Amino acid sequence: MKLYTGERPSVFRLLGKYMRKGLYGILTQGPIPTHLAFILDGNRRFAKKHKLPEGGGHKAGFLALLNVLTYCYELGVKYATIYAFSIDNFRRKPHEVQYVMNLMLEKIEGMIMEESIINAYDICVRFVGNLKLLSEPVKTAADKIMRATANNSKCVLLLAVCYTSTDEIVHAVEESSELNSNEVCNNQELEEANATGSGTVIQTENMESYSGIKLVDLEKNTYINPYPDVLIRTSGETRLSNYLLWQTTNCILYSPYALWPEIGLRHVVWSVINFQRHYSYLEKHKEYLK
Repeated sequence: MKLYTGERPSVFRLLGKYMRKGLYGILTQGPIPTHLAFILDGNRRFAKKHKLPEGGGHKAGFLALLNVLTYCYELGVKYATIYAFSIDNFRRKPHEVQYVMNLMLEKIEGMIMEESIINAYDICVRFVGNLKLLSEPVKTAADKIMRATANNSKCVLLLAVCYTSTDEIVHAVEESSELNSNEVCNNQELEEANATGSGTVIQTENMESYSGIKLVDLEKNTYINPYPDVLIRTSGETRLSNYLLWQTTNCILYSPYALWPEIGLRHVVWSVINFQRHYSYLEKHKEYLK
């Protein structure tokens, strides 16, 4: 089987663009999700299904990602989060992990190119997760593309790499603890200065006393914000697999049977329709949680 490269005759590409525009015109009569999150499940099964060489599924998956980003941009979705590589994936065979890292490096460098979809659609790229676990070349490339796209503002692509939700929660707790500890120390120093008269007298009666970590502290220190409106996991799996456990409290979950490289416009459209159907309930529940 010849791997689809994503290239089509310009007349068909143009026709497809106008058809999508008409469809979007209908969809945008209702609310559009601010944030779509994706679990890219099924790359290896796709390669096995189509008898592709090792890594062929991941390459096809990258082309699917570019298509999905196009649809998000055209629809007016502001944020798209991709579960690109889990910390748990390091348990796979070393050569497989290395292949994915090499592919990630190759695609990051490709996205930096001036004519890439990232620059064409004014997309800001952010890598989130425990980035110190990345190999040095990938970390350097990630820093480079984040700097290069920092001023892009139409859409934000969050790439969750070396990420698990439990690691994210631990990170949020640690950051919040450190922040609150510093605040307590500063308040104590001010109180001592007031008591001894050794510094400028500052009224501390109305300062909120330290009572441990608060919900708002944790939410500010999670890797991924804002929270997603819709989470799409391909291949029919309904597990979250340690992804966005904190952020999916008020989120539509959608699990099409298509493998990730098979994801298409219809799946993105259906996720938006599901979001619109449940929008009123989601908004009421969001108010209840505040």
